[in-house]
Amino acid sequence: MSLSTHALDTATGTPAAGMAYRLTDSADVELAAGATDADGRAPQLAAVEIGAGIYRLHFDTGEYHRTQGLRGFYPEAVVCFEVTDPAAHHHVPLILSPFGYSTYRGS
Repeated sequence: MSLSTHALDTATGTPAAGMAYRLTDSADVELAAGATDADGRAPQLAAVEIGAGIYRLHFDTGEYHRTQGLRGFYPEAVVCFEVTDPAAHHHVPLILSPFGYSTYRGS
């Protein structure tokens, strides 16, 4: 099973670089943590081995917006997702602006 993410800032039309994130399991045990790279991706997630279950990607959107000189409405975006096929690739993107965010199951 592989996991990836891509954080995009729709307010600037650029990747959300340098945004802190952490991956936790259903018991809130931290499995990975880091910051998105210059392309808004988290290549460290590819090394995390996870099986079937419920996981959460926590993005520190508040600090990210502060570094952009902005004050957003959501201090954190948490994307909860369920892995049912551990052999499949799971892409969990975050589309972000100071006053909203969305996600979808990517490929």
